[in-house]
Amino acid sequence: MAGGSNAAPDLRRYMEKRLDVHLNGSRHVVGVLRGYDTFMNIVLDNALEINGDEQVKLGMIVIRGNSIIYWECLDKVNTR
Repeated sequence: MAGGSNAAPDLRRYMEKRLDVHLNGSRHVVGVLRGYDTFMNIVLDNALEINGDEQVKLGMIVIRGNSIIYWECLDKVNTR
């Protein structure tokens, strides 16, 4: 992790929210966050892989944290 921090990611506020996840290898997945761990491995439900105009239903998937380039939340998140 940057800065030598070993703190676990706190993604609780994003649970049950739709995430747009960009992965290495130019892969792009959208799904609902159902779980995560200290290595930022994430579980997405109702996942779709998006490739241009094509969408492939993946269902429930696990994505390794080291393959995530960036992600963004597509739903409103409470900041409190």
